[in-house]
Amino acid sequence: MSSTYLIALGSNRPHVLYGRPAGVLYAAMEEVAALGMVTARSNVVQTAPLGPARRRFANAALVLDSELAPPSLLAALKRMEREFGRRGAQRWGDRVLDCDIILWSGGRWRSAVLTIPHSAFRARDFVLGPASTIAPAWRDPVSGLSLAQCNARLTRARPLPR
Repeated sequence: MSSTYLIALGSNRPHVLYGRPAGVLYAAMEEVAALGMVTARSNVVQTAPLGPARRRFANAALVLDSELAPPSLLAALKRMEREFGRRGAQRWGDRVLDCDIILWSGGRWRSAVLTIPHSAFRARDFVLGPASTIAPAWRDPVSGLSLAQCNARLTRARPLPR
């Protein structure tokens, strides 16, 4: 049975074949297509470093229809990260490629190694920005909000404290 996934991609280190982080993401989007059918791709956006990372990130999102179950897709994405040169490193540190399953058409999934929806996506504009451009109506199974609504809540202007 086919499932649909929202996958976020990020990079902030160059690759010997694909060049700058944006090139890494374009190549990764092509590689993900081997796991099913990519039905939507966001533009690649540049974002500020997160945590101890020192370099700016390139971020994107895609929608994938796949026969793979969530754990199998996660294993395939992690294998792809390693093939692109990712090594076990510091949390939020510099990386050639990072792929995360954000949402799944089956709703929620929880295991020792995978939680869907991704636990932090609602607070990350570098995920919600690209994702809301390609799947604005997709609803978060926890909050019930669409990605467009989640993004609007995260990015809305707030009054300055007095």
